[in-house]
Amino acid sequence: MQHAGIWGIGSFVEGREVTNTELEKTLDTNDEWIRTRTGIERRVFAEDDVNTSDMAYYSAIEALNDAELNAEELDMILVATVTPDYPFPSVSSLLQERLGAEKAAAMDISAACAGFIYGLATAEQFIKTGMYKHILVIGSEKLSKVTDMKDRNTAVLFGDGAGAAVVGPVEKDKGFLSFELGSDGSGAMHIRQDPQLIMNGREVFKFAVRQMGESSIHVVEKAGLTKDDVDFLVPHQANIRIMEAARERLDLPKDKMAVTVQKYGNTSSSSVPIALVEELKNGKIKDGDLVVMVGFGSGLVWGATAMRWGR
Repeated sequence: MQHAGIWGIGSFVEGREVTNTELEKTLDTNDEWIRTRTGIERRVFAEDDVNTSDMAYYSAIEALNDAELNAEELDMILVATVTPDYPFPSVSSLLQERLGAEKAAAMDISAACAGFIYGLATAEQFIKTGMYKHILVIGSEKLSKVTDMKDRNTAVLFGDGAGAAVVGPVEKDKGFLSFELGSDGSGAMHIRQDPQLIMNGREVFKFAVRQMGESSIHVVEKAGLTKDDVDFLVPHQANIRIMEAARERLDLPKDKMAVTVQKYGNTSSSSVPIALVEELKNGKIKDGDLVVMVGFGSGLVWGATAMRWGR
């Protein structure tokens, strides 16, 4: 069985900066409350003429360049999103044509904020069996188009962006070591689009604090390792208090956890890859490091992976 890992990464977070101070003008909230409760200071909304597929494309180009791979060499494109350009066709099909990835299969994944992890797990299966060699996995979201900007419970949380990874064969001591995917449909209505985003914050918080930590521990144990072996944590950037709970479960120092929530807010499926890109650029993740990525979202779903960084 072929080992699978990440060859290259990329991200796109551009548009209009929306600060907490700006939201104070239209919502019954203030900067201090938002920072204290969520850790968020600003978020970015994509321009009106920039769609989910556009952001996916820009992040894909960066990831392909980083992997030193041409789009024509892609066997599959997986796009995790809950905010597609259209109900159909899929974002992945739109992206396939724009990239010129003529031989690539294309499929969208709907697993909300855990979507990128679901995408990585799916890609790993195709590569392990030898069916495919190069797979592009993207999380891309334009949450600003489904967020009720009059609802202070959700308007302060979400932003737009995309993150991409090229997944391919790696050396046997590198790449993905374990995954955990799960769902608890009894909490499905706690986060939903009807027609705009609605969230039961209290219930989601309780679920996330428990599940993020548990899943992080589980994937480390599945890999035959202990939390002492973990070098870096990349959690879904939903809320700093939830993220800190996961970090504490792994007994990691604060500088060993990716934190971008203050700059971009919750960007759903794209938050993990965006954070991964930033910390790699900052030099915090090095070749051979044991990295844990974990996310949760509407469904309620969750996903986590432990991987040895490098090719």
